[in-house]
Amino acid sequence: MRIFSIANGNVAESADLQALTAAGPPTQGFVWVACVRDEFDAAQAQIQAMLQAQCGQQLVDLHISDLLNNQLPSHYDYTSQYDILVFRRLAAGSWDGELSAAAAPARGGPPILRRIDTSPVGFAVFDRVLLTVHPTDCAVRDGYAAKLLQAAHADTRVAGVRLPASPADMMLRIVNQMVDGFLELRRELTHQLDHWQSELLNPKTRFNNWAALLEARLSLHHLDEICEDQRAAIQDWIEAIKTWPDTDVPAEQRDRDLLQVRSRDVLEHIERVVHHVRRLEQSAETAVQMHFSVQGSRTNDIMRTLTVLTAIFLPLNLITGFFGMNFDALPLIHQQRGVFWAMGLMASIASVLVLVFWRKRYLARSGR
Repeated sequence: MRIFSIANGNVAESADLQALTAAGPPTQGFVWVACVRDEFDAAQAQIQAMLQAQCGQQLVDLHISDLLNNQLPSHYDYTSQYDILVFRRLAAGSWDGELSAAAAPARGGPPILRRIDTSPVGFAVFDRVLLTVHPTDCAVRDGYAAKLLQAAHADTRVAGVRLPASPADMMLRIVNQMVDGFLELRRELTHQLDHWQSELLNPKTRFNNWAALLEARLSLHHLDEICEDQRAAIQDWIEAIKTWPDTDVPAEQRDRDLLQVRSRDVLEHIERVVHHVRRLEQSAETAVQMHFSVQGSRTNDIMRTLTVLTAIFLPLNLITGFFGMNFDALPLIHQQRGVFWAMGLMASIASVLVLVFWRKRYLARSGR
């Protein structure tokens, strides 16, 4: 468990939950308590006591169940004292051994699809406390914690980094980092799917990995559903911000406006992810359709060639059948050069037919 106190441009980290409980509500700034699900499950009583001391309110039982659920889709909920956001991440990793991790679905297709971890991250946003529940070995928590400590010790005018003004602001920054993490994976994912498309359209290879391709399409469809849930959750959050009561303090109003701007920015990033996932899904579907179109075109070329060859040899078969009849009075039968006349006639007819079919492009090779 990692605990950060943010106040007056300073960030202090500790791991003593009891000291935070005894300190009471902060007079300035806010507190970020980040823990993994196993820690949250084992320390529910201590965390509830801390929330009671810091905010005068505890989490309700249903929200605790939501934060512990490793299979819950992205969604937003609220009470009069705090907000709950569950956001499924899309990050490179592997399924970790957590609560309910045995029920994690297996993905097929390219290796990058099998390595995308969609475990949910839970946020409980109070006025002075941000409680986050992460999967085991969550790179999002550690990455943003390092960025937070770096921002506190750097010149913000040079680094271009501003410390979060509220728990809600920090929550949106963490969510934005989670979304941008998937955008970094899209190049590798696109490259691997493009490799499959090249195999599908290569006329010199026979593509037999249809089961993996079907699993890849199903995995992309599953990612599309996850992204839709993410977008719906953030949209509900934005609508909830609009219902907050107005304030007469200019600084608070400015922070609220910035919060709305950041919320819309996060939503725009999620829509980019949705667009990218759908484009990959359509690209895989288009590659399959193009594959069957190419196969159909190759089959048509083969059938056209066989038909032309049949048409060329048909009159030759007629000539050989004519001279093969059991009659004694057939022409050229008793002549010494009859066989040469027959062979010359057959070669002439074949040459004429080949020339005619070539002029009509029946024997022309289709362009690739």
